[in-house]
Formats: sequence, structure tokens, C-alpha cells
Amino acid sequence: MLTRLDPKISRDEALIEFLDGDFRVIKPGKFVRCAVTGEPILLDDLRYWSVAKQEAYSSRDAVLVSLGAKEKI
Repeated sequence: MLTRLDPKISRDEALIEFLDGDFRVIKPGKFVRCAVTGEPILLDDLRYWSVAKQEAYSSRDAVLVSLGAKEKI
């Protein structure tokens, strides 16, 4: 479980529940991190995620990597 004391989460990083075609903000913030690249994704720019894995992705290529279709970026 993620807590306020988790050093991997910055103050501006949001905690999101990914839904089919939408997401719900659990903890407000400016961005989430790509599960493949680790780069920040502004919430306004968030387009790709996995409901099953509850992960965000920065691009279509990152989605393919998460599916094992390519080597890591």
C-alpha cells in the first residue's frame, strides 16, 4: 500500500485508479509515472493505461513493451 512516506512518490505525483475509458484520481497531483520508462506523464496528457495492471504508459510504444511485444525502451 502506498503511503505519504513512500519516497518513490513525489508531492506532485497523483495516485490514479484506472478504469475502462476513464480514470479516477485517488490522490491529487500533476502527473503519474510511465510503468515502462519511469517518465512523468501530466494528467492532461494521459492517454494510455492498463486497467488490469493499473499502470500508466507514456506512449503506444510503451504499451507494446508492457505487453512483451518489444524490448524495453
